[in-house]
Amino acid sequence: MTAQTEVAPEPVRRRSLYRGDPGMWSWVLHRITGVSIFFFLFVHVLDTAMIRVNPNTYDQIIDTYKNPVIGLMEIGLVACVLYHALNGVRIILVDFWSKGPKYQRQMLWVISAIFVVVFAAGAIRMLAILVDNL
Repeated sequence: MTAQTEVAPEPVRRRSLYRGDPGMWSWVLHRITGVSIFFFLFVHVLDTAMIRVNPNTYDQIIDTYKNPVIGLMEIGLVACVLYHALNGVRIILVDFWSKGPKYQRQMLWVISAIFVVVFAAGAIRMLAILVDNL
């Protein structure tokens, strides 16, 4: 008298909603660039406000910005602002254009190409200025 026991079926493994496609990375990068821009604006307001508190301290702060590391950070800031702006336009088109969802992937590649071209030109110019001021 052996009784067979039923074996529970294998659980269905569900993958997460995000599978690493370009749209997900676009979303992640949009958030990262937005937070980066926010923190830059926060620091910018604070250091500019120092001119009313103590002009000598303001001058010292501005002098610390005149080093190559800050120059490279400025190039990163340009990349953040440019990507955030271009992707923002894409998001607006996806939301408000009736054919936006249909063409959202193509628009992602178009803004990526525009980003690369415009950022390359800007970065080359900013690097040239950075090297000249060394």
